[in-house]
Amino acid sequence: MFPRRLAAAAAAAARAGPRGGGWLAALANQCRFVTGLRVRRAQQIAQLYGRLYSDGARRVLLGRLWRRLRGRAGHASAVMAALAGVFVWDEERIQEEELQRSIDEMRRLEEMSTMFQSSGVDRHPPEPKPQPEGSEDSGARAQPWDMVMEKKHFKLWRRPIAGTPLYQYRVFGTYTDVTPRQFFNVQLDTEYRKKWDALVIKLEVIERDVVSGSEVLHWVTHFPYPMYSRDYVYVRRYSVDQENNVMVLVSRAVEHPSVPESPEFVRVRSYESQMVIRPHKSFDENGFDYLLTYSDNPQTVFPRYCVSWMVSSGMPDFLEKLHMATLKAKNMEIKVKDYISSKPLEIGGEAKATSPSSERKSESSCGPARIEYA
Repeated sequence: MFPRRLAAAAAAAARAGPRGGGWLAALANQCRFVTGLRVRRAQQIAQLYGRLYSDGARRVLLGRLWRRLRGRAGHASAVMAALAGVFVWDEERIQEEELQRSIDEMRRLEEMSTMFQSSGVDRHPPEPKPQPEGSEDSGARAQPWDMVMEKKHFKLWRRPIAGTPLYQYRVFGTYTDVTPRQFFNVQLDTEYRKKWDALVIKLEVIERDVVSGSEVLHWVTHFPYPMYSRDYVYVRRYSVDQENNVMVLVSRAVEHPSVPESPEFVRVRSYESQMVIRPHKSFDENGFDYLLTYSDNPQTVFPRYCVSWMVSSGMPDFLEKLHMATLKAKNMEIKVKDYISSKPLEIGGEAKATSPSSERKSESSCGPARIEYA
């Protein structure tokens, strides 16, 4: 309503000539004054609450305000969070349903694999079928998967993401010379990755959520010349279900106030990854199958087929580097953090941990007994 009135006033001022222009300038100055006054007042309120409340209590208060404002029109909740400089976990943490969807997809592929194995076909499944509407979050769920690459130990598919020039990729593979625990830990250990992945410029945990075990990471990586390096801010969560003998790691892009966009890098704002690992026997015996589903928008100006080629060739290369890093850690007895046995607050101390209430920190446990988190 206010913009319409302002537009009407501007039109009237234009018809009124120079005097109208002077009146419009005065109105614009008044608007700037009121806006600046409100911004300063919001900053003063944030500083006041910062002095009166602890960090945990302040996050609880902001979380409640976020939930109240979430259903209203506009971006009031986002502006409030940005002014307060906090990350609202209630909106961004990875939920159990997201983990379960990835596990269910692995189970469907395994059922297909078993069916074809009984018919004398090799271990790997055929092209996965599109899932029913609502079974996945991706906009590409109705699109068929196309085979891109087939090797002895893995198969790679892709499918277009509806409404974009991008693809979603899926790898189903097997390793028999390392254990699931070793492979899983090497993926999660950020310090070790800086040693085996030469493309990493920066990789660190920014913040952890002790409620779910989700954590926010900032990852900066080299891209092929002449492209600029890319940086990702993403939330990840993993679970280890020993009863059903499965491990899953889910990641997706988020925004975090502690990591503003830098002119040195190109920020990748669309990114999703799901890795599911199924041991052939146990977590500590060699042999497992894995399913990796991946998509991102690297913000390049290259044609679609060039980006597809880079991802299609880069993904198997990354998986092989991950495999070799796991073998190296195993054979040379390189110390890698055991994320399966550790609790969230035991894994490093460089990132700040958040919980719903500072009073609850000493009372709450780290999660269900059968699931442990990174």
